[in-house]
Amino acid sequence: MTGRIGHDAATSALQLQVYLPTETLLDVPASKVIAEAEDGAFCLLPRHVDCVAALVPGILSYVTTAGEERFLAVDEGILVKAADRVRVSTLNAVTGTDLTELRQTVDEAFRALEEHEREARSALARLEAGTLRRFIEGEAIGP
Repeated sequence: MTGRIGHDAATSALQLQVYLPTETLLDVPASKVIAEAEDGAFCLLPRHVDCVAALVPGILSYVTTAGEERFLAVDEGILVKAADRVRVSTLNAVTGTDLTELRQTVDEAFRALEEHEREARSALARLEAGTLRRFIEGEAIGP
């Protein structure tokens, strides 16, 4: 009779994958993943029950199989834990090795994103104003 107690190396790690709309940001083995959902933070370990969670903007941390703690600042997204895979899909994420560096990187990235969004809103407002002006001018001419 053969049997195993505990778990072997194949089940002692999770494969953490983080997907952005245009790329795979991260695909690494991890011994632990900590994320934050609307209900609060939670920890996933190997052999944890499968689950799905809606993530809120915040810090996702993980511990590599070498024991190093790493961090990601993530936008809202979805986390799916199935078997030994943890998949995270989010619009924006920034990686870092320490929280101070990550905060600076996030501040810079968000400033750039805010500027881009401001420019996009301004362009949309000009487009809407031009469309409305042409519509009004078209009504003034009439049939």
